[in-house]
Amino acid sequence: MDYLKNHIWQVLIILNYTIALSAVVTILLKKLNPTKALSYIIGLLALPFLGLIVYYLFGQEYRKTKIFSRKNVLNQSVIKKIQDQLELDTKTINEVDELLEQKSKLIPLLYNSEKSKLTINNEVTLIKNGDDKFQHLFKDIKDATDHIHLEYFIIKDDQIGTELLNLLCDKARDGVEVRIVIDDVGSSISSKMKRQLKECGIEMHPFMPVLFSKFTGQMNYRDHRKIIVIDGKIGYVGGVNISDTYVNANNDRYWRDTHIRLVGEAVKPLQILFFTTWDFVSGDALEISKNYFPDHNCKANVPLQIAASGPDTDWSNIMEAIFVAITNAEDYVYITTPYFIPNPEILTALQVIARSNIEVKLIVPQKSDSWIAEYATNSYLEMLLEAGVEVYHYTKGFVHAKTMVVDGVFSTIGTTNMDYRSFNINFEVNALIYNKAISDDLTSLFKADLKDCEKLELASWKKRSKRTKVVEATARLMAPLL
Repeated sequence: MDYLKNHIWQVLIILNYTIALSAVVTILLKKLNPTKALSYIIGLLALPFLGLIVYYLFGQEYRKTKIFSRKNVLNQSVIKKIQDQLELDTKTINEVDELLEQKSKLIPLLYNSEKSKLTINNEVTLIKNGDDKFQHLFKDIKDATDHIHLEYFIIKDDQIGTELLNLLCDKARDGVEVRIVIDDVGSSISSKMKRQLKECGIEMHPFMPVLFSKFTGQMNYRDHRKIIVIDGKIGYVGGVNISDTYVNANNDRYWRDTHIRLVGEAVKPLQILFFTTWDFVSGDALEISKNYFPDHNCKANVPLQIAASGPDTDWSNIMEAIFVAITNAEDYVYITTPYFIPNPEILTALQVIARSNIEVKLIVPQKSDSWIAEYATNSYLEMLLEAGVEVYHYTKGFVHAKTMVVDGVFSTIGTTNMDYRSFNINFEVNALIYNKAISDDLTSLFKADLKDCEKLELASWKKRSKRTKVVEATARLMAPLL
């Protein structure tokens, strides 16, 4: 012990380089991009302690770290039967191929990556902002007769949250099964409300609980999804969490968001996705019955796929779908995102198609809810403007919608931001919609939002102060932590 006390720094240095050399071997075996690999190796060897911290935070291959297995759910006979029923015959796929032309590459991409099947018989309601979402949702919950499933990044027991949770308690007392998954970092529910939920028969579990959520930041795998399934017939997915922040009637700052309500076949994969998470957080071997997947009588024909992504998937499914949609654009790409901190693939794709005379428009907030995210986003805008991308700052309030529409036939709406965390670390879910009417509606929403935007001009944007550019560059380095 005396030796350790007298030689503590030498011992720590030896320990540091032992771990660092092990990390170097791991980096070499991963066959990373040479520039990226060399950067990590130099950092590990030249910067004792700091190099290890940077590698731990930035250099891990998150997707290969399987946090939970989905076999318990996917191997159940009911789920296998449902998935078999969702298989499309060749004729149907050919019809969709003819409609979508090159956009149909997305269909086999997602199927081969994650067995995400294309569903045809769906009705999709486009919802603008939280006020409209909660109006639809409360009515659907009141009409529920069998079960209600919620999986959310943020649920707070503020005014709108308490109203929703009280309504769920009423349904649970009436015999409706209610299950809730909350992200332990994003959500905030009082002990009193948790007791109330338990007493009325609601099952609720936190996703990867932490001891001090307020101090944890976002350095963990987080469940960023927003999923609701009601009676196996109605589904919700999009950007709107459950909090007063998302209700403009209760909020001083205007909050622009987009959500969708689903009826039809697509609710089934959304339900399966919920059960894979529930199996992980509850620890119960829940026997899944047919009543969670009732037959539907939806006659509408809106083809769509439910795409899930996270450290539990082999591929970055949603990012890859976005990449393929962008690179196959022939007319235009319209993107709305609250955080634009793209990986090199998405950034290059946007620059290339813009330089190919394809119209590319991007809406991001002028004032973010995070100053670091705001500066990090702004650090990318100059290179987009130089490539011919039209960039717009949303000035009416905060734009939180996560949408993209391509050529008027493909659109995506969900929880995925155009940033490092959504692409690599968080658990996300998007609906990929292959329908002209929905794309037209989303395009109309996008053009309406442009009226509340300020268009950036390259010449004036370049005149930002050197101090601002340094702050942007620093924030950009911190992007994986945002």
